[in-house]
Amino acid sequence: MAEAAVVAAVDSALAGVLPEGALFAVGGRVRDEVRSAIDGVERVAKDLDYVVVGLGLEELVERLLRLGPADVVGASFAVVKSTIGGTTVDVALPRRESSTGVGHRDFVVESGPQVRLEDDLARRDFRMNMLARALPDGALVDPYGGEADLRAGRIDVLRTEAFEEDPLRMLRACQFATRFGYALTPRTMAALQAAAPLVASVSPERIRDELIKLLVETERPSVGLELMREGGLLPFVLPELAEGIGVAQNAYHAYDVYDHTLATLDAAPPGDLTLRLGALLHDIGKPRAKTVEGGEAHFYRHELIGEAMAQGLLDRYRFPAETVLDVGRLVRNHMYAADPGLEAKTLRRFARRVGPELLERQFALRAADVIGSGLPKRGDNNERFEARVREVLAERPPLSVRDLAIGGDDVIAVLIEAGVLPRGSRGGPVVGHVLARLLEAVLDAPEANTREQLLARSKMLATMEQESSTGNMTEVVAEGE
Repeated sequence: MAEAAVVAAVDSALAGVLPEGALFAVGGRVRDEVRSAIDGVERVAKDLDYVVVGLGLEELVERLLRLGPADVVGASFAVVKSTIGGTTVDVALPRRESSTGVGHRDFVVESGPQVRLEDDLARRDFRMNMLARALPDGALVDPYGGEADLRAGRIDVLRTEAFEEDPLRMLRACQFATRFGYALTPRTMAALQAAAPLVASVSPERIRDELIKLLVETERPSVGLELMREGGLLPFVLPELAEGIGVAQNAYHAYDVYDHTLATLDAAPPGDLTLRLGALLHDIGKPRAKTVEGGEAHFYRHELIGEAMAQGLLDRYRFPAETVLDVGRLVRNHMYAADPGLEAKTLRRFARRVGPELLERQFALRAADVIGSGLPKRGDNNERFEARVREVLAERPPLSVRDLAIGGDDVIAVLIEAGVLPRGSRGGPVVGHVLARLLEAVLDAPEANTREQLLARSKMLATMEQESSTGNMTEVVAEGE
């Protein structure tokens, strides 16, 4: 993000090497400057984008090189990455696009000094983004009524074909409306509904990026999801979520599965993608798990079904592996019993199952889930349980194999000495099995996590293996051989 001083410095530097009347700021920066003028809320520019009129690409690059490195990154689009005082910005020639089919890639692009600035602005998604600011004088260029849309709080397309030309714009409309608190005009919604099936042609990565903005940057992402539902996008983008529409729950919930999910999502604090994804997907398995017994709805093992569904959805949109695993764990564990009277060893096992790094998110998901039920809060068991878990963790107990006072090499040496492994062995499944048994022991008795005690226990386990032809260790060793 660029602070105001950086923006002013870059603007001034570019204006200094370009002909008078050639330089224009474009993009979200200009839109947000107008928004700030309307509501008085200062906003920091995320990206600095410029259009230069009246020059060819070769002359543009020559002038930009006076300021620092200038690399053409889109020769067909005439876009130059220019680095000025440590800040890299996009400087482009105006371009005009003609659609030759359905989809973002089906375009003929013309760029250069023969293209008008107004043509460049017209190719953008919504009127509110079809703005430019002349530099250095600061005059606003608004040929299509973008400022009026911003003042009215509306999102409108210039042409109804806009969604057919780039179907991702439909998702952008939903997330812009949510982030800014704006409304789609009736004709924009009608155009979106007509083009909705085309969203299936958008790459998973582009859809993922729009979903992230919706989930992380908005207070109430439910607004965007409801727009997606109304516009017909939801069955194509998040069909698993759409399965919950109209699925009634039991007496512990005031809403159906879908509306409960939206309420839980809104109750989860913004800014944390993993937590927001956990809230979005925590009950995704309920429609497939639902059974009715004695007139009462039950959702047995929906958290396990939901874990697989959530991870499949996130894999589909190419989320990082760590995010996929973490969200899956939040979903799998969200039904934990919050009993503050549990023994310390049980709380340690709970913390290990969830993962210490995910505990606070798991607690936040539970709090959001309670709010999302739509019913009055019952008691303070959750809060007292969380306090007990934190109290136990403050003692820094061993919760993973990495926390043990001995490691794999130590266990290998013991197993070799006992004849369980041949000399020169580098280990095998049996080593992991022994370490897991040691961890089980110290989860019950953290005071046993000393090198001496764990080595002694390892020798005991090795001896047991030598003396017995049955049991888990024998089976694991046989698998290893």
